[in-house]
Amino acid sequence: MGELCVRSVLVTGANRGLGLGLVQHLLGLPKPPQWVFATCRDPKGQRAQVRPGWEAVAVLGDRSAQCQGGDRCSKAALNMLTKCQSLAYKEHGILCVTLHPGWVQTDMGGSSESFKPPLTIDASVQGMLKVLSSLSEKETGTFLDWEGKMLPW
Repeated sequence: MGELCVRSVLVTGANRGLGLGLVQHLLGLPKPPQWVFATCRDPKGQRAQVRPGWEAVAVLGDRSAQCQGGDRCSKAALNMLTKCQSLAYKEHGILCVTLHPGWVQTDMGGSSESFKPPLTIDASVQGMLKVLSSLSEKETGTFLDWEGKMLPW
């Protein structure tokens, strides 16, 4: 795996599951990003507390936008946003992709013994970090899975 060299990362849903796993892995890298912006839907909720070793930085304060009902934003809209962002930021050397984490053992993905998803959070996050570390301009604007395979949208 190539080394992931990024200056800043925005992680949504960082209070649990994949988002939390991604933040933990990013901060555990030999050369972690200078800035990891960890966000969640309910910043005042119990699960949104600052974790040990994390520094709380109030950057957004009252200027921050509240996400109301994330289900209103369709996956197709997210893919189109990724494509548009990739075109807008390409000249600045910024790559934009949408990643599918696979079917993961989380609260949302299910974790009952009778119908257990095949991937752990760690396996999914490690796969996504591997994909991110090997991105090139040809993948910008695409929808990839946690193993780097291009998915149709």
